[in-house]
Amino acid sequence: MSQTFEDDDLRPEYDFTKLPVVARGQGRKKSTLIQLDPDVAAIFPDSGAVNEGLRLLMRLIQQSPSQLNANITVTSPK
Repeated sequence: MSQTFEDDDLRPEYDFTKLPVVARGQGRKKSTLIQLDPDVAAIFPDSGAVNEGLRLLMRLIQQSPSQLNANITVTSPK
């Protein structure tokens, strides 16, 4: 038995038309949430910086060992 609009016991001041729509189910955007440790999060101000750092690391890993050694500069601690 379905409830009709007249049988609604919600107060008129409750306006649900202004609530945001939260996408759930198959239609929602797929995303992965990664939580950074505090020491890592202190270095990267936002997700763009994390992605940039990871892409740089990916490029370095794909280089041959001789190319990688040529890019490394060793400095003495001050």
